[in-house]
Amino acid sequence: MKIRNCKVYLSLLVFGLLVSYCSHKKKDEPKPDPPVTEVKYDETGCLYKSCNNLVMAGYQGWFAAEGDESQRGWYHYQNGSCGGFKPGCSSIDFWPDVSEYSKRYLTPFTYAGGANAYLYSPYDEETVDLHFKWMKDYGIDGVFMQRFVGEIKPSNAKGKRHFNKVLENALKAAKKYGRAICIMYDLSGCSSADVAYLEQDWNELQTLFSLFDNVQHPEYVRHRGKPLLAIWGVGFNDNRNYTIADVDQLIGKIKGPAKKISVMLGVPYYWRTLRNDTENSPQLHELIKKADIVMPWAVGRYNESSYSNVAPAELLNDIQWCGTNGVDYVPLAFPGFSWGNLKNDPSVYNSIPRNKGEFLWKQIAGAKGSGAKSLYVAMFDEVDEGTAIFKCAKQDNLPLNGARQFVGIENELSTDYYLWLTGQGAKWFHGEPGFGITKPVR
Repeated sequence: MKIRNCKVYLSLLVFGLLVSYCSHKKKDEPKPDPPVTEVKYDETGCLYKSCNNLVMAGYQGWFAAEGDESQRGWYHYQNGSCGGFKPGCSSIDFWPDVSEYSKRYLTPFTYAGGANAYLYSPYDEETVDLHFKWMKDYGIDGVFMQRFVGEIKPSNAKGKRHFNKVLENALKAAKKYGRAICIMYDLSGCSSADVAYLEQDWNELQTLFSLFDNVQHPEYVRHRGKPLLAIWGVGFNDNRNYTIADVDQLIGKIKGPAKKISVMLGVPYYWRTLRNDTENSPQLHELIKKADIVMPWAVGRYNESSYSNVAPAELLNDIQWCGTNGVDYVPLAFPGFSWGNLKNDPSVYNSIPRNKGEFLWKQIAGAKGSGAKSLYVAMFDEVDEGTAIFKCAKQDNLPLNGARQFVGIENELSTDYYLWLTGQGAKWFHGEPGFGITKPVR
């Protein structure tokens, strides 16, 4: 496909902005820590009636710490391929800034001066509360709570207990701070039977948490008048042990004849043309037409220098296809990428550099200028792959990691910079003026 001329793309960024306010959003900038009574609900008690104009992040929530009540050890911090969690062996590239956490856990790592290094666990209610407070403070609308089907199936009781507890924590915090929240199932590592099990788990969550009770959970996202469920991981061509047909059957069951929910599908980046990362099957398009929103996975598909040669054409043509076929569209932005520790490969530290937020803002501006109405940011807390936007330690304040290293926020920035920058993007998507292709100055 021929890429559009750069001047045309810039014109789109400047003149093609589609700006509209959701009826539930305030026009004034929210102040930090307002009382819950200030949150405006509609006549049904629902806070978020649409994904439109929202900027939401993905929330992994899968970490655990040695000594927390999950009894899972250093889950997702540790790296089994090199022997656990110790200097020279971990799965995380970025180290969270834990200076504000009320509960912290001693790790085997230390700093150059000998001080101990600590980490957090989302199994603790006060930790998740802090994360949602940050969302409120920086103006990020909310999160999609990741739920990894392979980790919650009946054979993994500890996994299911973990994700249920983190979700419980998140629902409380979302209500407290008026943040949008939605369940997102991740099908990575699933079999066909696991995909089918998703329906059972989804029904259990509705009963366990009364998800769609507007009094208990007014913050749960609706779209097109129905509660929203996101399902990620359909149509990839990386030899998955489930099929498009499996997901099609699942969606038919959970929607039902009455179409009682709306569905967002997380699909490969080149879903529309069925090339590169995508299974070459017309079944994918037919399935997407049965959904309500499509969200292509852009992580790793470009970097700052290649973005303009890849994303503008994909965005514009994706949005056009969705408009023709009656499907809403949510593009993705990510701050950078690094997984040297996860892969035990020093060559992939900072494989997609952040460049002090320039890369993230280029994607935000590109999505907005192309006419996107909302945005998915990957991810809030993903330190394994270096896409986290929450507070992480700076380059000059990292624990020692034996023969390996950790990657930090640029020294010229503050640890909260990517929360702030994402919040600026949210203001733009909410319709506030003064934003453009140039990254805002703090």
